[in-house]
Amino acid sequence: MRIAIAYDFLFPWTKGGGERQYRQFAEEFVAAGHEVTYLTRLQWDEEPVIEGITVKAVSNDREMYDANGVRRLGPALRYAAGLAKHLRANRRRYDAVVVAGQPSTNVLAVRAALLGSRTVVDVDWLEVWRADQWREYSGPVVGTVASVLQWLGLKLSPLASCHSRFSARRLRACGFRGEPIVSPGLIDPKEVEPTLAVTAPPRVVYVGRHIPDKRVETLPAAIAEARRQIPDLTATIYGEGPSKPAVLAEIDRLGLRDVIDTPGFVSQEELDEGIRTAAVLVNPSQREGYGLVVVESCAVGTPVVVVRAEDNAAVELIEPGVNGYVARSPAGIGAAIVDAVTAGETMRKSTHDWYVRVSSTNTVQAAARQILERLVKAARLR
Repeated sequence: MRIAIAYDFLFPWTKGGGERQYRQFAEEFVAAGHEVTYLTRLQWDEEPVIEGITVKAVSNDREMYDANGVRRLGPALRYAAGLAKHLRANRRRYDAVVVAGQPSTNVLAVRAALLGSRTVVDVDWLEVWRADQWREYSGPVVGTVASVLQWLGLKLSPLASCHSRFSARRLRACGFRGEPIVSPGLIDPKEVEPTLAVTAPPRVVYVGRHIPDKRVETLPAAIAEARRQIPDLTATIYGEGPSKPAVLAEIDRLGLRDVIDTPGFVSQEELDEGIRTAAVLVNPSQREGYGLVVVESCAVGTPVVVVRAEDNAAVELIEPGVNGYVARSPAGIGAAIVDAVTAGETMRKSTHDWYVRVSSTNTVQAAARQILERLVKAARLR
């Protein structure tokens, strides 16, 4: 089959869970013997060369987010327009298209451009948002429009795939009437040596962007609370973003400058070592479509603390007392940190055992093959 993947980010030129997922989907499709074109936007200075994958830029915007970490409307519309233009000009070129469901303008662009063609379309939903989420994220006007476009995108999804039971429930609640493809997971199994010994002094790490939904600014208070029982506890908060000034202000307010390090973005090697040697990784996010950092942490034996929230699918990855804890709210993070740290080597071993167990089946490769099987079956029926 000739398959196009439509996503406006491409790993490693931009980094994140979605970027890695679609890059791995492309590689898995190629490994299965299919011809793959990756339709994205210009995000490089030198033309990318990826073995077996044709990369095509259909728009040129470099800056996708505003100063508050919100997706800018203009680049999203220009990417959708470029995507539609390319697909209209190549209506007979592709047997199947896998398009990211957000922003939903991509879905509308693909469906309009391929109207009446025999091309099979799978809309892959990394996340599905409630209407009030959209309004909070983009404002009352743009947010309402985005919510309506998502509803329309769901109605126009002939095939829909997602990567958590949470997202499958949300798909149905928001208007999808078919049976979504629910992948087993997105773990990229790697041969990594876990660190089962506890490193002293114990250290908490956070990995991710500093944006409102991640609630990174709640971490300093949680660290301060945990230090009442673990006085030598330290922390490293990786990443950058518009919320970082609030994080630094909290650190200063609590007098934790000598306790919490904030190095920003670092090399992959430094980040991997930081997670490996941490006592616990904490992700206070209120919104996760999957939570890839959870399994990456568990792979090296580092337990994870997440926070229960209405839009947080990462809680599905935690077995309390086995590979971490689920705090009921940000106020409970400190106590959960104490539980994870004091569990010591016992929890590090059970955390890695959990990873070994689930990484044999819940893989990004299995997710790609599951989607591919549905695409092939649908194409044969055309």
